[in-house]
Amino acid sequence: MGGRVGGKSHKMYAETCGVKVAGGQKVRAGTVLTRQGDKWRPGINVMGKMHLTAACDDEVYFTRKRNNKNSGRIDTLVNIRPVAAKA
Repeated sequence: MGGRVGGKSHKMYAETCGVKVAGGQKVRAGTVLTRQGDKWRPGINVMGKMHLTAACDDEVYFTRKRNNKNSGRIDTLVNIRPVAAKA
């Protein structure tokens, strides 16, 4: 048995990778934020390494941070502002 899993071609598979949400977009817990990317790192309220997912509900925002291991590289952190506690 050969071929690709699920019958996806190489061109179509590349389209499924990358950032799935935009900055300022509202998401729910468990939403996939990125797929198959080493450009993005998990920030506040985000889980995962290669596939980043939301750990809580609310708004997505991005920040940039210099990597401590290699001073020439700047990583983009994906963060989520949690829902404010209702009084």
